[in-house]
Amino acid sequence: MKPLTAEWVAKVKGDFATMRRDSRVVEHPNFEAVCFHAQPCAETYIKARLCEAGVTFGKIHDLVALLVAVLDLEPAWEDYREDLAYLSAFAVSVRYPGDSPDLNCALDAGRRCHVFRTAARRSPGLDI
Repeated sequence: MKPLTAEWVAKVKGDFATMRRDSRVVEHPNFEAVCFHAQPCAETYIKARLCEAGVTFGKIHDLVALLVAVLDLEPAWEDYREDLAYLSAFAVSVRYPGDSPDLNCALDAGRRCHVFRTAARRSPGLDI
């Protein structure tokens, strides 16, 4: 694994751990945190895969745009387009009033993140 890919992997582990930890809180749950961390978890898996393959990318958080960039390497990831589009909104929307996720939204974001994570972890060179 390339050193820069290893840095991406460390970031994805942190986001995934935070998402999981926040999804287990019973008293004063923070559904926004669950949704927010689900998004960079998926984002970082894609960026790690691109990085490992030597594909450059900008500072972008749109998961569908990143998906398009990685499809030559991972064509099967097309199956996750809907999930990634759903998660993509959480990069910004949950940080502003008026769009607060509830328990069902947080559970859905966590599930979609887990599904994509399972596929991403099978990618060559990620060893995640």
